[in-house]
Amino acid sequence: MITKQVEEKISRLVSRYPQRESAIMPALTLVQKANKNRLNKDNIREVAKVIGVSSGKAYGVATYYSMFNVGKTMGRYHIQVDTNIPATLAGAKKILKHLEKTLKIKAGETTPDGLFTLSEVECLASCGTCPVIQVNDVYYEEMTPKKVDALLASLRKGVMPKKEANYSFGSACDVLLKNRGVSNSTSLKVAKRNGAYSALAKAMTMKPVEILEEVKKANLRGRGGAAFPAGVKWGFIPKDTKKPVYLICNADEGEPGTFKDRQIMEYDPHLLIEGMAISARAIGSHLAFIYIRGEFAWIADILEKAIAEAKADGQLSDLDIIVHRGAGTYVCGEETALIESIEGKRGQPRIRPPFPAVEGLYGCPTIVNNVETLASVPFIIEKGAETFKQWGFENNYGFKLFGISGCVKKPGVYEYPLGVSFNELIKTAGGVKGKLKAVIVGGLSVAILKANELKDLTMDYDSCAAHGTALGSGGIMVINEDFSIPEIALRTIKFYAHESCGKCFPCKEGSHTIVKILQKLLAGQGETKDIEMVLRICNTVRGLTLCPVGEAFSVPIKAMVEKFRPEFDALIKK
Repeated sequence: MITKQVEEKISRLVSRYPQRESAIMPALTLVQKANKNRLNKDNIREVAKVIGVSSGKAYGVATYYSMFNVGKTMGRYHIQVDTNIPATLAGAKKILKHLEKTLKIKAGETTPDGLFTLSEVECLASCGTCPVIQVNDVYYEEMTPKKVDALLASLRKGVMPKKEANYSFGSACDVLLKNRGVSNSTSLKVAKRNGAYSALAKAMTMKPVEILEEVKKANLRGRGGAAFPAGVKWGFIPKDTKKPVYLICNADEGEPGTFKDRQIMEYDPHLLIEGMAISARAIGSHLAFIYIRGEFAWIADILEKAIAEAKADGQLSDLDIIVHRGAGTYVCGEETALIESIEGKRGQPRIRPPFPAVEGLYGCPTIVNNVETLASVPFIIEKGAETFKQWGFENNYGFKLFGISGCVKKPGVYEYPLGVSFNELIKTAGGVKGKLKAVIVGGLSVAILKANELKDLTMDYDSCAAHGTALGSGGIMVINEDFSIPEIALRTIKFYAHESCGKCFPCKEGSHTIVKILQKLLAGQGETKDIEMVLRICNTVRGLTLCPVGEAFSVPIKAMVEKFRPEFDALIKK
């Protein structure tokens, strides 16, 4: 049964959204938390009744997202171990094996006393502090077997230890990371002391079209991966629309190797809020959303507190911002799937056109930009486009966050101008541990580069393209000679097979087929035709799916096979 208190919370959630259905996901999250981290059909029916939707619709949502534990028996502590590529490079598999041995259960099982449920999960955006374990809503980073034992001992006493992590970070630009390491940096008082909301004050004296033109002049390219110019995107909003205009911040940081946006939200939330307020003014929006991945529960709390502070201070007099928590699906990083999710549906991509700028959230004009993009806007407005363009060069202007993980001595997030050399970034990250074998420079969805392909590489859109890859999100994963590329390829395709929404047959079946083939090869049972089949699937899937996920796995897998073919051939049964 849903308690009266929870029902009242759901009703308050419903009242905030333009459409009631949007409250389905946050309501299910509330009820699951109140029900010992699980949901049953009765819970879902009650949620549907309070919101005013069919039980079938609510059940369809609850069974789509991986963070909803429908019909499962969960332990008091849900221990989730990230084993994706950055985590694997940092030794996460040893942590998982240690937990299995200590708890005497396998991943996917619960201890007989009902205390622990152990799960192997996808990337938790903690790539620079792997290995990472999430216990219920809390991250424990930089884990070792000794730290695992101490964590389990504390949990057995009923005590959740304090979350601690020490990222390496550095800034050659001092814009997006300027408050990282500043005491109490999330508070309004400290943020304003360090210049927060001065750009918004200037923007309020400007006409919306003047803000838009300044961002266009800066040629701020989207920092989420697609690199589309933000100002141009804003200009697609119909000028004569009578409908509400919505702004959405995409904070669903779900691609392996990408862990930069959380640094802004966790340590400088007012920078993001200010960027959203300025951007909303430019496009004529009075309601904005931050769609944040569900695992970032503590960051969502930070954002909600910061928004409340900004409102009380009069900074958001003409704008409301709703923090909408996701529930575990990589596909919602695609803007139309994200919009579907906010609308209270399964997060699956839409057919385009129409594009969101014309017909997006609730059928209204909508702009979707990621965290880093929106957080870059205050600098442009306060200092001017020409000052922004003093960093980088034509078509590659401004500052950029680079998340460096894997086989380096100081993994972390570093802020540098676009065009910084790859070698300088790696040097800043302490250098490579072991002998360099390969690098993935833009998140898991881009083509891998061999060590001998890195000469003269600079971290910008043009140089990466010239080297046969893409800058993407700027998530750099460094691989040394200790690791097998076929094993890296298998873990890569397992991620995409798990995250495929199932709407497109080529993506769903193609990814799962490649998983089976690579498992067969690594078991010593493969043939040459199996390797050719992997390449054929990659070539076929590309361009045949509604959203970029098909390309997101076909590009890296094809590159791994082609560039490291001898390693795959060596697996063929004799």
